[in-house]
Amino acid sequence: MDEVSLSDQLGDQLRRLCEAVGLGAAEPLELLESLLGPAGPQPLSAPPRWPSNIADDHTPVEFSVAFSATEPPTVRILGERLGVPPSRLTNMIATQRFLDTQAHRAGLSTSRLDSVRDLFATYDPQGVFALWCSLVFRGGRRPEFKVYLNPELRGVDRAPGLVSEALHRLGLGRSYRAMLDHGIRPGELGRRDRLTFFALDLHDGAQARVKLYLTHHDAQVRDVIRAAGVVDDVDPGGLAEFCALAGGGRTRFAGLPLVGSYTLVEGADRPVGYSLYVPIRGYVDDDEEAYDRVVAVLDHYGFDRTVLDRALAAVARRPLRDGVGLIPHVSLRLGAPRPGVTVYLSAEAYQVSPPVRHRATMDDTALATPTGRAGAGHL
Repeated sequence: MDEVSLSDQLGDQLRRLCEAVGLGAAEPLELLESLLGPAGPQPLSAPPRWPSNIADDHTPVEFSVAFSATEPPTVRILGERLGVPPSRLTNMIATQRFLDTQAHRAGLSTSRLDSVRDLFATYDPQGVFALWCSLVFRGGRRPEFKVYLNPELRGVDRAPGLVSEALHRLGLGRSYRAMLDHGIRPGELGRRDRLTFFALDLHDGAQARVKLYLTHHDAQVRDVIRAAGVVDDVDPGGLAEFCALAGGGRTRFAGLPLVGSYTLVEGADRPVGYSLYVPIRGYVDDDEEAYDRVVAVLDHYGFDRTVLDRALAAVARRPLRDGVGLIPHVSLRLGAPRPGVTVYLSAEAYQVSPPVRHRATMDDTALATPTGRAGAGHL
């Protein structure tokens, strides 16, 4: 009997996930195979070829389902193409070649990426990654592509200056300054508040975005409410309710960090959208508890939980109570262009993290931090 490969496992999950939300699977499967590249045929009995930070078990792909009041649910893949041999540099080059190929085939616009590409190019990238990409699949539309660049690839201390220059070139300098004034706790830039993702949509449509992500370590809910306050029409009470539902009533997230992202567009002096990502896997005992919290979030915002049930059935290979991390994040999207909720799903191709067998108090500042990434979810 042939061994199951990484592409076999992920392809089967993606096919069933597309069916669960009513999408055709042919094009998503073709793009997934191309994204996986030489890692795809590797048997799952072998260890991961590279410790990808996309998932706790180093699977180089993460799935997510986005719920919106204005359109049916969408499916997204976050991925990192691995080089030969894999390294931060060869992975960056391999992912860039994948994107260049898709840009040529699909007529993607890389003009904004090209204008900042040199800032994020180095032969010695630092940090946990250099370049990731995401693919978004909506019913009746062509796939959408986004790139994720690492502001810290030249070092943590150089990230603010690098981002400042990139946004200046894109005509977004004023929005960046406004974001820093609200989003950074005094004296914490590069410490507890980190610039971790710089994302660009690869199209020139009216809803094309630049997104900047801040990771908030050891943050309280009031910290993210202040960070989100730079965006018009963000309801502080609503954001606090989301944190309470996803975080089990916590007011402080001392383990895995919260992540906030800002949507920036030309002509605006301030960000026009904000999203908050809660690493739910770090604050539950198992995925059964995570599921209950996500259902509470979906119910609160008026979304159909049966879509979540079908999505979990498509991806999961175990009972929810038998592990933690199948649902790594849940996010709330506020403002332009598509407010709603996104639920992230781990493929768990290589490993399942065991459930936590103890329960910490709600605001325990010594909350145990699970092994693994700080959280991309990102994303």
